[in-house]
Amino acid sequence: MMKGLKKWRLFSLLAALTIFLSGCGEEYLSTLTPAGQVGRDQFNLLLLSSAIMALVIIVVVIIYVLALVKFRRKKVGENVIPKQVEGSHTLEIIWTVIPILLLLVLAVPTVYLTYKHADVAGMEKVDEGGNKTAVTVNVTAKLYWWEFEYPDLGVVTSQELVVPTDEKVYFNLKAADVKHSFWIPSAGGKMDTNVENVNQFYLEFDEASAGLEQGVFYGKCAELCGPSHALMDFKVKTMEREDFNAWVESAKTTEPAAEGELAKSGEEIFNTSCIACHATSAAGTGGGVGPNLAAFGDRNRVAGFMEHNEENLKAWINDPQSHKPGNLMPQPEAINNGNKFSEEQLDALAEYLMGLSIEK
Repeated sequence: MMKGLKKWRLFSLLAALTIFLSGCGEEYLSTLTPAGQVGRDQFNLLLLSSAIMALVIIVVVIIYVLALVKFRRKKVGENVIPKQVEGSHTLEIIWTVIPILLLLVLAVPTVYLTYKHADVAGMEKVDEGGNKTAVTVNVTAKLYWWEFEYPDLGVVTSQELVVPTDEKVYFNLKAADVKHSFWIPSAGGKMDTNVENVNQFYLEFDEASAGLEQGVFYGKCAELCGPSHALMDFKVKTMEREDFNAWVESAKTTEPAAEGELAKSGEEIFNTSCIACHATSAAGTGGGVGPNLAAFGDRNRVAGFMEHNEENLKAWINDPQSHKPGNLMPQPEAINNGNKFSEEQLDALAEYLMGLSIEK
């Protein structure tokens, strides 16, 4: 008796927690607050499937309770056996047809939306001048960071994806090392990035992200890829098309320029120790060994997950493995003549990198 009560208490507690925790999602990270049409389509499908499951559970519970009440021993007696319905063709047809109908109700929109969201024909549309009209982003997942190349615009960035609102943005997804998975929870479902093939899909965003609490949507790696899988985050900035065009133009024309003696000293250190892996210009193509740092000063986070300030930046430079185990960035001794960077060198590097900007 006591064991049964404990089980029901546990079940009730889990049910209550499910209800309460469903309200804990933030707008920039929650699938329950879709930020675009793809997310809304998938959210509506989630509601439909949940409603069907709830309906089945409710009907079964009602039948179960009615049977308990109607045929309880106190009412019908100890020796009464209810009428048996084994072999009833009518009932067999009913409980065969109803599940088929429920599956059809769920399958039709699921198949329709699967093909709809996989339609990337718009990626190849061009205007009268032969220029592509849609924004296409080549996403390359690496251990443990993200590269975003805009092949038709001649721009490449990393860690922060910038896209226009109110239009389809197309993605070519691939991995440079092991399998990863590209996921922006507020915008739509995840898509795997593989080493051997390119996956394609599109997403849409309704509004500029500037109005969000942190000014960005959060993106995640949704495939276990190594010891720092949970830290393989990226951010998404959405803006009106006019602002996006201005951002692209700035990305193509802005050249890194250190301002002030400390920043210039940092630029010299960077050019002797870091330039082999990191580019500081967003103009060009992808494929760099390390993340492109052209917009580092505009980022929301250091290394994708640490608060964006000079202290965290210096801590990252001086010991990247302690913050993201397994990442491919070398320890400072490997690029600084066998020594860690001094505090003065770290101050200079931080000043220089924080000044790299496309938006300012």
